[in-house]
Amino acid sequence: MQKTKEVMSWVIPILIGLALALLIKQYVFTRVKVDGPSMEPNLDNAEKVIAYKPAKIKHLSVIVFDAYGEDPSAKTHTNYVKRVIGLPGDKVKSENGYIYINNKKVKQSFISEAERTSGTGNWTLASISKQNGWAKGKKVTVVPKGKYFVLGDHRSVSNDSRYWGFVDKDKVVGVVKVPFWTSTKTKRANVNSVAF
Repeated sequence: MQKTKEVMSWVIPILIGLALALLIKQYVFTRVKVDGPSMEPNLDNAEKVIAYKPAKIKHLSVIVFDAYGEDPSAKTHTNYVKRVIGLPGDKVKSENGYIYINNKKVKQSFISEAERTSGTGNWTLASISKQNGWAKGKKVTVVPKGKYFVLGDHRSVSNDSRYWGFVDKDKVVGVVKVPFWTSTKTKRANVNSVAF
């Protein structure tokens, strides 16, 4: 009996700790590894960030989302990290590398001029299918209810909403928060910082 009490005195705290860790991962935040160059120079390939689940998504928030079903080329259990350009109901367009949301030019100081101009391109020229919410040749796109329009910061290589359409809000894992130990370069990139 004494032996059982002794074993339970350390087993119960371990089980409680594991349960709390699982609850936090399920409802508060999860650690994510950036895969690929689409968010460079602000987030590097293989960089580890935190996806904060209860955070509110705003213009220019960097989000993590389940890409399976959004991007036809994505395999199951594939997460993408992209920047939110358009929120539900927004009118989004691109002309000569400038992005306009509801007829207001978006400041894009987080990327180079080359990525803003040649990298972004004109979406009316992209071969985007109508089934993903785009109509070829349409100058302005309205982001549907419950969806987001996302772009990678490294526009010239990013596979994003220009090619496969919108991200469903139910696919969003969370908003990227950069841990305090990451480089100042990343923190300057309009990616929210968080200290844990």
